Amino acid sequence: MNDTKPEFTLPRSALILPVRNAVLFPQIKMPISVGRPRSVAAVLKAGESGQLAIVTQKDKQVEDPALGDLYQIAVLARIEKIQRMTDGTLTVLVHGLARISLEGPADPEDFAVEGDDKSKTFLSAKIAAVPTGLEGMAEVTVEIQALVKNIKQLGRRIISLSPSIPDEAAIFVESINDPDYLCDLIATYMNSSEIEKQEVLSTGNVKARLEKVTRLLTKEIDILELSKKIQGDIKDEVMKNQREYYLKEQMKIIQRELGQKDDEDEVEDLKTKVKEVKMPEETEKIALKELDRMGRMSPNSAEHSVIRNYVEWLTDMPWSKSTADNMEIDHAEKILNEDHYGLENVKKRIIEFLAVLKLKGDLKGPILCLSGPPGVGKTSLGKSVARALGREFVRIALGGVRDDAEIRGHRRTYVGAMPGRFIQAVKRAKTNNPVILLDEIDKLASDFRGDPASALLEVLDPEQNNTFTDHYLDVPFDLSKVLFVATANMLENIPAALRDRLEIISIPGYTEEEKLHIAKDYLIPEQGAGHGLKKEQITFTDDAVRKLIASYTREAGVRNLKREVANVCRGVAKDVAKGTITSQLVDEAVIEKILGKEKYFSDVAERTGKPGVVTGLAWTPVGGDILFIEATRMKGKGTLTLTGQLGDVMKESAKAAESYIRSMASAYGIPDSAFTDYDYHIHVPSGAIPKDGPSAGNAMLTALTSLITGRSIDPTVAMTGEITLRGAVLAVGGIKEKVLAARRAGIKSVLLPDKNRKDLEDIPEDLRKTMNFIFVKEMSEVLKISIGLEPSLTLPISSDTGNKASTVKKSADISPVAKK
Repeated sequence: MNDTKPEFTLPRSALILPVRNAVLFPQIKMPISVGRPRSVAAVLKAGESGQLAIVTQKDKQVEDPALGDLYQIAVLARIEKIQRMTDGTLTVLVHGLARISLEGPADPEDFAVEGDDKSKTFLSAKIAAVPTGLEGMAEVTVEIQALVKNIKQLGRRIISLSPSIPDEAAIFVESINDPDYLCDLIATYMNSSEIEKQEVLSTGNVKARLEKVTRLLTKEIDILELSKKIQGDIKDEVMKNQREYYLKEQMKIIQRELGQKDDEDEVEDLKTKVKEVKMPEETEKIALKELDRMGRMSPNSAEHSVIRNYVEWLTDMPWSKSTADNMEIDHAEKILNEDHYGLENVKKRIIEFLAVLKLKGDLKGPILCLSGPPGVGKTSLGKSVARALGREFVRIALGGVRDDAEIRGHRRTYVGAMPGRFIQAVKRAKTNNPVILLDEIDKLASDFRGDPASALLEVLDPEQNNTFTDHYLDVPFDLSKVLFVATANMLENIPAALRDRLEIISIPGYTEEEKLHIAKDYLIPEQGAGHGLKKEQITFTDDAVRKLIASYTREAGVRNLKREVANVCRGVAKDVAKGTITSQLVDEAVIEKILGKEKYFSDVAERTGKPGVVTGLAWTPVGGDILFIEATRMKGKGTLTLTGQLGDVMKESAKAAESYIRSMASAYGIPDSAFTDYDYHIHVPSGAIPKDGPSAGNAMLTALTSLITGRSIDPTVAMTGEITLRGAVLAVGGIKEKVLAARRAGIKSVLLPDKNRKDLEDIPEDLRKTMNFIFVKEMSEVLKISIGLEPSLTLPISSDTGNKASTVKKSADISPVAKK
């Protein structure tokens, strides 16, 4: 037992001091603030060293409690010190003496009130000691000893877990051997509610009290351990956040020293840009919403960079930036003439287009499509249109594009997503009304990845492209202010729906005179300066340029001519650099010395000097060309062989020619044995190149007839035209390209279908003056002009001249210009 318990005598009754929010245990000292009048009177009545019953209220809200409002078990305490406060209250230090029970009201005479002052009415009660179960016990039982040991262990555990209890308390707890005192001491400092502490106080039996305290300690330890874990996690998180904050602050300082901006500054800068670019209201809301998301993210997040790139694209787009148009027609004509020689029809159409735009005041109209062979200046014409209007120029190469995402862009959910080519082009232009050149629009492809030609339908439709929505931006952008100019080599490769949106301007090619002027005015000065030669250091004669055109190039455009001029300039530059010469007059001899032997020469007369060889004219995507139709025969049974990689239509033309000549054999004096005893073979050289089309029909018929009759064709005559079984000659296309090819090959006369007479207007005037154009309606006229063969019978002629029979005994219709 503990011998340090305070000595006292238990009175029969005691004054009561009700307390709230506290429970006093025996042998424990505790300060109490006293403010209620009855309580102050009781304290003063007892005086220092007096005794009071310290009782806890059941309900804290009761201001003037009676005995029924108090717990029955209380503690008899001695007043050790009374201190008056300035506000009239008292602070009383009490020392618990023993656990007592309230047995009812005290006798009136025990604590009589002097006078009539009701404020001094005392609350008192009879009291009795509460047994602990240790009375008369010399030594505590083993069971109680075990409980004491366990409580000490739990106490040490609580002290180690609780940061508010000093470690020295563990030593003090370990030194206590009195189980009664140990229980009350531990209960005093437990972090339990007043109700739980009152339950401990109300348990007089020490063994039962030890068990109750053990349960409360175990619960308290669980709470403390969980709290410590939570605090540890919070501490780690706080330390991590503090570390990140510290590093961020360091980063900010470093960035400021380097002139860079941190993430918060970046978000604010982007918000400022969003408001400055004057984008549509809905688009601005989307951009600001994305920036708010970005501000809540970690800069290391992948989504953070995606949002930043997206908003930067939005702010870089020229939503409200336009270039003022120069709609002066005279200025446009001057620019086009400065940049291009010839192409009068093309320039005229472009000027008309610009004039309409000027009068309409908007750009909703057809999309220009410049169609023609390579090297004729389609791309440079687009640049000239932009220069004439004073707009920015952007070129989009569509050759080989096979993914429609190239047009509409990729969704932002994909890694490395980007807007489509049109949004990129507008961004590069930095204005919302540039001239965009769609180069090689006929080279678009389609496969399992999509059809880009279909995606272009919206872009090139003036009624739809004012709300063009790119998949990456996912907001409408107005493309209606953009002037689109497309280029193509073969219109047949452009889908019909897309071609319907295009205003086709055909550029057929250049004549020799046009190429001469282009070389002198553009190519030679450009290449001379490009190779470091001054104007006076290199001069070309006209004959030298003509030799370049005729003997070293054979094309519709001037791209190869430009290369050959560059080759000559390099040769001259080498001699000037070596000091051999100071300047060079380039004539035909110099051309042959630098470029070597001629690459092309006219072999028409040589190749058509025999029966069965005819010069035909063909159209190709790179301009016109000549075809040599060759026919031969050998002993056989009348079969016809066709070679030269001919298409089905061209083969059918050859069959039609054979059928016609066989049906007209008697009229032309051809024996039947010519078709029963011989096999015929028609070949078109350059067999590695596929060929097709109906326009070689009259040339094949002439070649067969020339072979059978043994008559040679006039070597200066070339022909084109589709034939029928009735002997009619039908119109064909590409007349200008074919005539230019005939002129390059040295042809003097060209046989054309009569229905192509209107196409003579497209032929340059210098060609019309130097070449003969013979228009024919029937094959009988072609045979008469080319090989001098006339029928001797009355023949049915085509429905073009009626259904009546007539004798073909007239000369061919030769155009008036052919006689000049």
